[in-house]
Amino acid sequence: MDFTSLLVFAAAYFAVVILPGPAITALVARVLARGTRGAPVFIAGCATGSLLWVTIAAAGLAAIASAFATLFLAIKYAGAAYLVYLAWKFWTTDVSPMNAADVPLEGRGRLFLTGLAINLGNPKAMAFFLALLPTIVQLDALTLLGGAELGAIVVVVVFVVFSAYAIVAARTRRFFVSPRAIRCMNRGSAVTIAGTAVIVATR
Repeated sequence: MDFTSLLVFAAAYFAVVILPGPAITALVARVLARGTRGAPVFIAGCATGSLLWVTIAAAGLAAIASAFATLFLAIKYAGAAYLVYLAWKFWTTDVSPMNAADVPLEGRGRLFLTGLAINLGNPKAMAFFLALLPTIVQLDALTLLGGAELGAIVVVVVFVVFSAYAIVAARTRRFFVSPRAIRCMNRGSAVTIAGTAVIVATR
C-alpha cells in the first residue's frame, strides 16, 4: 500500500481506538485496582481481536461474519460474564499488595481471552472494520503485504493507546496508599468493571 493510504488508515483507526470504549474502561479499572499486572496480556487479547477483524474485512468475509452473528454474540456474553467475575473479585479481595509473580498462568490466559472477547463483540470494531474500512482502503486490490502493513498498524495503535491509558491509571493509583483508600479504589473499580460488563452485554 502507498504511504498516504496507510497514513489515512492509521489516523482513522487511532481516532476510533483513542475514544474510551468497554475495553479501555475495563483496562483502566483493573489497573487502578491491581496495577499493570496482567495489562499487557489483556492488551494483546484486544490487539488479536482487531487483527481478526482486519483479516475478516481483507478477505471479504463480511457476509460470513454476519452469518456467524450468533457466535460473536456468545463470545461477547462470555467476555461480559468474565468481567462480572473480575468485578466480584475486586469487590471481595483484601487490600494486601500482590505482585506479578502471584498471578497464575490461567489468570493471564483468561485476561487474554477477555480482551479478545470484548473486541470481537464490540459493535464499534465491527462498524469500523466491516463498514468504514472499505471506504478507506481498496480491499479488492489489497495484497498480502498490504494486509500485513494494516495488521502492523493495528497492533501498534492498540498497544500505544492502551498502554498510555494503563500508564496514566498506574500513576494515579500511586496516590492511594492507605488500606481504606485501596479498598475504596478496588470497589470503585469493581463497580466500573460491572458497569462495563452491562454495556458489553447490552450493546
